Amino acid sequence: MSVTKLSTIFKVTERIEESALIEQLIQGSESAFRNLVNDHKDQVYNTCLGFLRNPHDAEDVSQEVFIQVYDSIGDFREDAALSTWIYRISVTKSLELIRYRKRKKRSGFFEALSSLFNEPDDEPDHSEFMHPGIQLENKERARILFEKIDKLTEKQRVAFTLQKVDGLSYQEVAEVMELSVPAIESLIHRAKENLKKQLYSYYQQNELD
Repeated sequence: MSVTKLSTIFKVTERIEESALIEQLIQGSESAFRNLVNDHKDQVYNTCLGFLRNPHDAEDVSQEVFIQVYDSIGDFREDAALSTWIYRISVTKSLELIRYRKRKKRSGFFEALSSLFNEPDDEPDHSEFMHPGIQLENKERARILFEKIDKLTEKQRVAFTLQKVDGLSYQEVAEVMELSVPAIESLIHRAKENLKKQLYSYYQQNELD
């Protein structure tokens, strides 16, 4: 039997097993939900951590992700893999928290100017952060890199984080973001160019200082 045929059989088997799991989830099976959480908890946590860079926040948002999965499984369309759908929810929930904190910070500025400079719990601690998907020589370099990633446009940041930090393929990132592969390639290319410029500028300034 050819490798291609075996691969096709495996994919069909996986889809059948996934459809059975989804049906069990729709019926409210607690054991099926526990299996789902066990299979995807690391993926969800690492994805959330890649955007939030705070373990406590990543844990909280991960729980929210699985709550939404449980509540919305009946709406899941099997036109994509279940893992892809879970990735989308993880990214969406992470970005929602980031946007909420940005709005909170802006409103806080008008309420009291001092609050703009005194919200340590609202900002990820980049100096102590080290994502398992990235290997850097030291925490300072990690802090600098992720500060620059935060300055990318939202779509560039999502594409770059999923591909470079979480290790997804271009095709997988395209499925999560519901864009074409060429669009993802373009986003990541622009993200790389923007990061190169920002990091070059940073190191040039620090060398001059």
